[in-house]
Amino acid sequence: MGSDTAIANKTTLWKKDKDHFFHPYTNFKTFDEQGSTIYASGRDHFIYDETGNEYLDGIAGLWCVNIGHGNREMADLMAEQAAKLAYYNTFGGASSPPAAQLAAKLAELAPSTLNKTFFGTGGSMANDTAVKIAHYYFNIKGKPHKKKIISRDLGYHGSTYLAHALTGIASTHIGFDLPIDGLVHHVTAPYEYRKPADAEHMDFCDYLLEDLEHTILELGADTIAAFIAEPIMGAGGVIVPPKEYNRRTWELCKKYEILYIADEVVTAFGRLGHMFASEAVFGVQPDILVLAKGISSGYVPLGATMITDEIYDVISTPKDANPYFSHGFTYSGHALACAVGLKNIAIMERTERCEHVREHGPYFEQRLRELEKYPIVGEVRGSHFMLGIEFVSDKATKASFDPDQYDVTDRIFSHCKQLGAIVRPVGPIVVLSPPLTFDRKAIDRMVEILSKAIEKVLDELKERSV
Repeated sequence: MGSDTAIANKTTLWKKDKDHFFHPYTNFKTFDEQGSTIYASGRDHFIYDETGNEYLDGIAGLWCVNIGHGNREMADLMAEQAAKLAYYNTFGGASSPPAAQLAAKLAELAPSTLNKTFFGTGGSMANDTAVKIAHYYFNIKGKPHKKKIISRDLGYHGSTYLAHALTGIASTHIGFDLPIDGLVHHVTAPYEYRKPADAEHMDFCDYLLEDLEHTILELGADTIAAFIAEPIMGAGGVIVPPKEYNRRTWELCKKYEILYIADEVVTAFGRLGHMFASEAVFGVQPDILVLAKGISSGYVPLGATMITDEIYDVISTPKDANPYFSHGFTYSGHALACAVGLKNIAIMERTERCEHVREHGPYFEQRLRELEKYPIVGEVRGSHFMLGIEFVSDKATKASFDPDQYDVTDRIFSHCKQLGAIVRPVGPIVVLSPPLTFDRKAIDRMVEILSKAIEKVLDELKERSV
């Protein structure tokens, strides 16, 4: 494509997008003027806009393109499956080979007795399904008062109405009548860098467990259906909990007959170096496991809710009034999507993506922590290929920048993009969650670009202070 044609095409696409595509998480302050960058192609851990500019994809699309962009083996499989059977419903007594095979493969990989999988099209839907199953389970057990869900401040569980209510990022609730009164209750986030003042003089993990148990006793354990938690919190700021936190919260849930929902939408399928992190990394065997994103590496929308044999045995008991489990979606167990999920796992296993992440993750963490030398970098945190950089205006006080005065992470994003890399600004944090194809060369390049971006921001701040 010639440069003149490319520019004309950009203008046409940019205008069509701006005029007609209502984007998720649209920033109404800037969208009408700035519009969108149109990304047209990708290969491995690179993404290209419609004019041919190349960028290191530091966020794997959105936590999900784990096997990398433009995988030819995946593309061929998709064409083959679409020609054979793209879709047939799976209601009642209907299924397809890919749906049956993927469900069996997930049961083989998952911890403990998580042997049953309910399919949807994404993480929000999978979390909605998890809560509905928890409510249904306790209804069938004769405990209909167990309905409340405990989530956490800064937890992110999706954008459908119920999943958004589970989400503990308060600013996202504005204007939506959320959270749902009486249903969802949020406890303290395991955010050690910004722990509450009254936690300063005790072990933070003990503090968090006391807070959770106090909430359980205050609400009444006989009214609580489930506790939902990401093993490492993603969109809330890449928050890594204290070492024993996940296991101890799981044990507390068992003590009070509260189902433990592990939201592994981000952490599963290799991001922490294992197919699933709950058991392998944190020693937790959840009652319900929620999956999406990396399950298909983003090649098609796919989500899954896995439950234990014990839960399934209860909810599969026929009821006289209605023997059906009356929950499902047109695309539950979509044949093409399940075929992609199977192929995705096969590619990851053959190319040893998890082993690759375990090998390169510590190096990524080490290189990124070099950025803490800069006066505006408060903390670098995370694990393996799930990392975050928190920016502060004052290291001693941990004061954040006022985004209305100077949006530091938006400026970091802009400079990184100009230098050829995509990162994700989330409040005061820049998130990195690249494709699992990232190697040392890509890691070094990303750190180099981030260093230059930070130095540009420091220059801007110096100019503003003159």
